[in-house]
Amino acid sequence: MTTPQAGARETVLGRVRDALALAPTPATTIPRAYRTGRTLPDDERLALLTHRLVDYRAQVRTCTADQTAEVVADVLRALGARRIGVPDGLDEGWLGRYDGEVQRDSADIPAPSLDALDGVITASAVSCAETGTIFLDGSPGQGRRALSLVPDVHVCVVDLSTVEAGVPEAVARLVPERPTTLVSGPSATSDIELERVEGVHGPRTLVVVIRTDV
Repeated sequence: MTTPQAGARETVLGRVRDALALAPTPATTIPRAYRTGRTLPDDERLALLTHRLVDYRAQVRTCTADQTAEVVADVLRALGARRIGVPDGLDEGWLGRYDGEVQRDSADIPAPSLDALDGVITASAVSCAETGTIFLDGSPGQGRRALSLVPDVHVCVVDLSTVEAGVPEAVARLVPERPTTLVSGPSATSDIELERVEGVHGPRTLVVVIRTDV
């Protein structure tokens, strides 16, 4: 049985559809004149990205590629993380100095159960120095979105060679078909009294390990 409210709704929507069908649809050209091609020397990109991340209350460590395992283990030890999750495709060498429990992630693991982990380690696809944003695209070393959002600690390894100066340059390196997660510091929001609350929509702690020679 159709209620009077439902009947009125269908009448209004029907008239809207008829009007849209009769109205011409002019071709629209969207301007794409973005400022592109900006570059910065390695040391300036590193300094700018670090400044932005620290301003967002992330922790930043720098190292060379052969120091990755040592720095990752040191970070996890300092955070008291004894059980961590990692994407199935993460470089095993990064865990060579870690003596805690490692859980390889898979689609069969329910997302809510990831909350039992002390933290997660992922790689990254590209980063933007200007905005302090790290892009994850779900590649084997980065994993599914839930893995980087549910645990309370996220340790993200960034290679300096993947850091671009600006947003257009960073976006140009992404694969449009891949799911993209943007990370700019720990998850945070403000309540009605403008008090900052961290860890509401994602990890409360973000540690970025920047490898300067990769």
